[in-house]
Amino acid sequence: MTAHNELRLLPWSGPDGKPCFLSADDNAGYLSRLADNTEAAQLGLGSELLNHAFGVLADAEADLDELRLLAADLTRALRDAVRVATSRGHRLAIPAPFTRGERTEAPR
Repeated sequence: MTAHNELRLLPWSGPDGKPCFLSADDNAGYLSRLADNTEAAQLGLGSELLNHAFGVLADAEADLDELRLLAADLTRALRDAVRVATSRGHRLAIPAPFTRGERTEAPR
């Protein structure tokens, strides 16, 4: 069985809409760097879209077509952000399980 952090969920889907994964020992390889840059671009565009959404929603004159387009764009941006978060979360080290009696605060 493959460990949870051995495969990286890539920030794009395959032609059939299924998730794509990368198995690589080197995080500095071409596909890893491409995925890092794509994630950064997706999150940046999502931030810009969020700022745009505040403006559209504050406009009482915004028409239904503009609101539908905004909802579709926000949905895509949210899908991308969730995929990035899932990918990054899977690559985190799993902490040792907490056992009763262990210290939960930092030493002084």
